[in-house]
Amino acid sequence: MRVQSTIQKWGNSLALRLSGPIKTIPHFEVNMAVDIDIEEDGIKVYPAKTRVKRLPYSEKDLLKGLNAETAHAEVLANLSEKEIGE
Repeated sequence: MRVQSTIQKWGNSLALRLSGPIKTIPHFEVNMAVDIDIEEDGIKVYPAKTRVKRLPYSEKDLLKGLNAETAHAEVLANLSEKEIGE
């Protein structure tokens, strides 16, 4: 099957939106690891055969229970007026 799409700018990168049969036939899902073959005339994207190793903790887990006291905010440097921009 061949479909046509448009490469778009996404921040400083280029992006190809996967919609319709582009995502459903190979069963792509959000956050799915993929393998990419890069060739002179294009690219091929496949669901990854091995999972990408994820970190054991999320940012939310690491920040849980963090407040000014537990973050030791009292030991933070005092900014000068020049650093603040006054």
